Amino acid sequence: MEEKANGGAGTLTAEGSAAFGGVAAGGLMCLMSMSSIQFGAALSSSAIATYGPAGASWLRLAFAAIILAIFVRPRFASYTRAQWTSALVLGTTTALMTMSFFAAIERIPLGLSVAIDFLGPLSVATIGYGLGRRLIWPLLAGLGVLALAHDGHGWVGNIEGIFFALGAGTGWAIYIVLTKKIGASFKGLEGLSMSLMVAALVATPFGFAGAVPALDGYGLIEMAGLAILVPLLPYTLELIALRRMPTASFGILMSLEPAIAALAGFVILAQPMTLLQMAGTALVVAASAGATFSARQ
Repeated sequence: MEEKANGGAGTLTAEGSAAFGGVAAGGLMCLMSMSSIQFGAALSSSAIATYGPAGASWLRLAFAAIILAIFVRPRFASYTRAQWTSALVLGTTTALMTMSFFAAIERIPLGLSVAIDFLGPLSVATIGYGLGRRLIWPLLAGLGVLALAHDGHGWVGNIEGIFFALGAGTGWAIYIVLTKKIGASFKGLEGLSMSLMVAALVATPFGFAGAVPALDGYGLIEMAGLAILVPLLPYTLELIALRRMPTASFGILMSLEPAIAALAGFVILAQPMTLLQMAGTALVVAASAGATFSARQ
């Protein structure tokens, strides 16, 4: 009996370690994804200036869809109606989210844009673990966003940029939920490949006319590289991460993104931050840490 008990305890310990390892690996993938997205976004400033937000979004999505389709080779005829529907909805959300985000960072600083954007996933995390007292964390993050929006002399950016960032945040919240679902309904990266093809098609009417006339050989190479950096690499990492961790945990961890965005904005775009804006970033990080701590209780 004692041996069986010890054996059972050992099995439980092994299962717990495996589960922890899966979550830890998912967390590492999230951090890699966030870094890829934010430094990729900062590096995209010249592409946005050349092709416009919609054009740059379309080129990235198109290149990412082509590259991933070559490796994945999705089996179109084998998918069910439910799989097609989920790919269509996720792809449409991805296209609108990407175009909104690029339109936002064209108008307001990267750190502020992402801070507003991240309210979407933090809301997913808060709702996922239940409301009540945990609502304090989105409110704290909101104060951080307000601090980031003021440079000590006045409000930065413009109202259009803020609305685009809010739209991107709404799309991000929906994207998290849909990616979890599509990752479970498709094998491997087939769901991601399908959704990226849909996203590229949805973005075509908005970005094709503005991008193609300005595209040259250098632009093709540049956009192919940026497409790997964003969205191909981070979306792939996020899809795999969501298979290893709960949606709410994913949303909480991804809420660290404003801090990474602020760093990318400073390093790549030379967007300095005042003490007030640094305090705003700290509030955002504190909201993320508080949400994570309360979720474990």
